[in-house]
Parts: sequence; structure tokens; C-alpha cells
Amino acid sequence: MSSPLAHKIAVLVFLENTAGEQLLLLRAKPPNLGVWSPIGGKLETGLGESPFECAVRETQEETGFALTTADLHLFAMIAEKAYEGESHWLLFLFRSRRPIPALPPAIAEGRFGFFSRAAITSLPIPETDRTALWPIYDRYREQFVALRADCAPGQPLRVEIEQVTPA
Repeated sequence: MSSPLAHKIAVLVFLENTAGEQLLLLRAKPPNLGVWSPIGGKLETGLGESPFECAVRETQEETGFALTTADLHLFAMIAEKAYEGESHWLLFLFRSRRPIPALPPAIAEGRFGFFSRAAITSLPIPETDRTALWPIYDRYREQFVALRADCAPGQPLRVEIEQVTPA
């Protein structure tokens, strides 16, 4: 019998500039090494950090852009089972209501770029982002949706909506 997988809790923060382009990070470290994705990171669970606090902290650390929790809209919660066969993830997806004023400088985690939503489809992005994350963003960014995703390796990605709350 295999040992149980660890459960990790993280946030992703969707930031746009005033032109409506998405800020993405070309990741220089795993997970998602070598592909573009929104910024984010793991909750400091030992400190009792909330997902909102984590989103504010990660945005500041990665971009230098200071947000408040009031600037954020939580639009999705995704429970990912067996992502890359490594661990389970509980992800909180936020959209900033305030545009980021400029492209941040590169950081140890990678370099940044602004992209139109249409351009993102031709970028190297994680397959789960292509098939699930961006469609969720497109459809629910003004609402709230809770989902679960079975990401077991060798199996087709299965995403199920558990609840949708209107805007």
C-alpha cells in the first residue's frame, strides 16, 4: 500500500495591468518549471495565515505591489487530488480589483510578462491551467465557484463543480 500524499494549501493571484493584460510568471523553479502561470504561493499554516493574507503577502513578495484584502476577490477554491502524483492541493484563486502599475523586475522564481487573455492560449502553460484553470477564470472570475479536480497521473483530468455562488 502506498503512503498517503501530503496536502498543501496555496493561493494564485490574477493581476492585470490597466490595459487588461494578465501578469504571468515564467517559473524558474518547480512546480511548473519553465511555464507561465499566475503568481502565488503556499500559506504559512504554522502562523495561521488566511488565504487572503497569503495572497497579499505573495503579491508583495513576488511583485512589490502592495494590495489589501479589500483589493481582492476570491473567485474559486479548487481541491486538486494527486497533482503530478506528488501531493494534494487546496488552491484559493484571487483576482485583484486594482491594476498593477508596471511590469515587476525578475525574481528568483522567474521573470514576468504581461499577456492578453487571447495570447495566453499560445504560451507554454501547465496543461491543467490550459484545460481547467483559465476556463474557470474566464467563466467565474466575477462569481465564486468551488471545484474538485482529480489530477492522478495517467488519467484524464476530471474537474467537477461542487458549488457556484452568483456575483
